[in-house]
Amino acid sequence: MARAITMPVVPMAPEARKGTASGIGDVYRHPLGRTVLETDNSWLTLLTQNTAPLHFDRHYSAGTHWGRPLVDSTFTLALVTGQSVTDVSQHVMANLGWDRVRLPNPVFEGDTIYSQSEVLGARESKSHPETGIITVRTIGYNQTGVIVITFERTLMVYRRGHGPAFAAVEPVWDERSRKAAGLGE
Repeated sequence: MARAITMPVVPMAPEARKGTASGIGDVYRHPLGRTVLETDNSWLTLLTQNTAPLHFDRHYSAGTHWGRPLVDSTFTLALVTGQSVTDVSQHVMANLGWDRVRLPNPVFEGDTIYSQSEVLGARESKSHPETGIITVRTIGYNQTGVIVITFERTLMVYRRGHGPAFAAVEPVWDERSRKAAGLGE
């Protein structure tokens, strides 16, 4: 059995989404898990023209070491990156790259994937003073805690008070909308 390593988890603060440098070593447990469906695996494999039958042919996969289809690893990378956006890159200017992508254990259809990120570095951008450069290590793990992916990601995020504003659209209660909602005649 693998030895559990625990790290302090920092509750997510709204400021972290606005380019406020997090402390190096801070760990953010991303709030949403996601169960991987057979459709997810089939669609991504088809979308990317991945012809490895290990991902979409149950009969073929039954004869492999795994005995069943493996989830396409690019789906795992995309899913875990997406899970991290709320805490790491909600206010991103540019994703600068992934490094050290590793897949220590497989993902199977039906697994639920969770993730967390640790801040490895944060500095001011030399070319864009309105941004900072943040590097994180993100891990994805399944419903039993088995790590299925690790990677480091570097991104440029807007600093607080910079960058585009999020939409601030207010609803317009016209006569038709009020009537539909039962708010008067």
